[in-house]
Amino acid sequence: MVDTMRLTAREAKKLLVDGEVSSAELTKAYLDRIAAVEDRVHAYILVTADNAAKYSTKVDREMQAMRGPLAGLPIAVKDNMVTEGVTTTCASRILHNYMPVYTATAVRRLWDDHVVMLGKTNLDEFAMGSSTENSGFAVTRNPWDLGTVPGGSSGGSAAAVAAGEALWALGSDTGGSIRQPAALCGVVGMKPTYGLVSRYGLVAFASSLDQIGPLTRSVHDCALLLRHIVGKDPRDATSVVAPAPIELPSAERLDGLRVGIPREYLAAGIEPGVRARFEEAVALIEELGGRCVEVSLPHTEYALPAYYIIAPAEASANLARFDGVRYGYRAADADDVVTMYERTRGEGFGPEVKRRIMIGTYALSAGYYEAYYGRAQRVRTLVRRDFTDVFGEVDLVASPTSPTVAFPVGARAADPLAMYVSDVCTIPANLAGLPALSIPCGLSDGLPVGFQFVGPAFSENRVLDAAHALETALGFTATPSLGGAEAALSQSGGAEAASPTGDAASAPPEGTAS
Repeated sequence: MVDTMRLTAREAKKLLVDGEVSSAELTKAYLDRIAAVEDRVHAYILVTADNAAKYSTKVDREMQAMRGPLAGLPIAVKDNMVTEGVTTTCASRILHNYMPVYTATAVRRLWDDHVVMLGKTNLDEFAMGSSTENSGFAVTRNPWDLGTVPGGSSGGSAAAVAAGEALWALGSDTGGSIRQPAALCGVVGMKPTYGLVSRYGLVAFASSLDQIGPLTRSVHDCALLLRHIVGKDPRDATSVVAPAPIELPSAERLDGLRVGIPREYLAAGIEPGVRARFEEAVALIEELGGRCVEVSLPHTEYALPAYYIIAPAEASANLARFDGVRYGYRAADADDVVTMYERTRGEGFGPEVKRRIMIGTYALSAGYYEAYYGRAQRVRTLVRRDFTDVFGEVDLVASPTSPTVAFPVGARAADPLAMYVSDVCTIPANLAGLPALSIPCGLSDGLPVGFQFVGPAFSENRVLDAAHALETALGFTATPSLGGAEAALSQSGGAEAASPTGDAASAPPEGTAS
């Protein structure tokens, strides 16, 4: 028996190497788990069961030629990373049948290492959201309590790992979209330094903020997956050569480590239970030999509003390409091209995407550019300088990942501002382009709490080592029970569920595929 709820990638690889299981058996265990719980969790948009079964069998048959640290291990991929021959929808009805002709570099590097793709995971449409309620196909549920959200936008990837539906997964992080769902689902999630992982093939939301990263069951697995997707890519001019290889963490102590606790983060509406778990983890850092000191990041209060000008502005430009002309959904029976544009975008995009496009277009419009976008970019520079100053005093910065635990489905759907505050602790790292990692540090009211480390640019090894030592000392081993089913079933969440095979139960709008 393969315990998909607790198995780490490190342990799974040992099982493969020792011959205790085959890749086909390991893959089948995850596909069986998906079949058993996916109708409640809705972590996937598409499950590539046949392809996964066939490829895992091929890995077993050709194991001598497919040796490697990741060969034969199953993975889930967020559905905003293009995959040749496999639909990529970005959870949007405007791309409901889009079949890419190439593969994202990060995914391609894993395929070259012979990983087995289980399927494409759900997300907030075009990665715009903090709850995975904005998907055009399904509302993903938190495995800890099916009546609550898993966070977002990588909620499908986080929920899949937490529910035992994936060994590990790839997500993307624009303002906390890996770390916040990792915190709410009780798994590990990391946003690398901007540029460390190629964005080629990641459908763009906000190009100066987006970054691909891992969601895993342990910090060791996080480092293992990260080391196989980093590196310069000639197809992405913003990608960089890693200054040092990603090392697998082994630290057991934190002797001499200086950790800054920003006072501004703890004033950001942190729930009492979240604060209590965070303070317990801080005390544990000191027991391990680290030294925690209070620091100030004075422009933190402006990071959230600056982000929600910069990100929508970049989204407005990036999403202009979805016009019904070149690919994706096209409105039927339009009398002229302008009407076709308007109807295609009106019918294909969901409310949150439309909201951000309108905000971004307004911020970039003549007469308002300097007042909004230009000023937000100056705030971004100040946020970056705050971190530079603080890292002259400390090695890492620590904070709660999310100010709250998972909240009920629908609780913030009608209040975008309340939803945006979910990312108040994660957004500054994106604005500054810094590496940041979330690990589970306990439970509050039966739901996971996340602890976040942020480090200077390209300090991934230091962040991973510190997180590994703290993770080991915390000993967080709790797993979700997929509870709260009655509450979940009583709430529609505003979207239909996708079927376990990935064919959306909600039909796409009538139109044509261009």
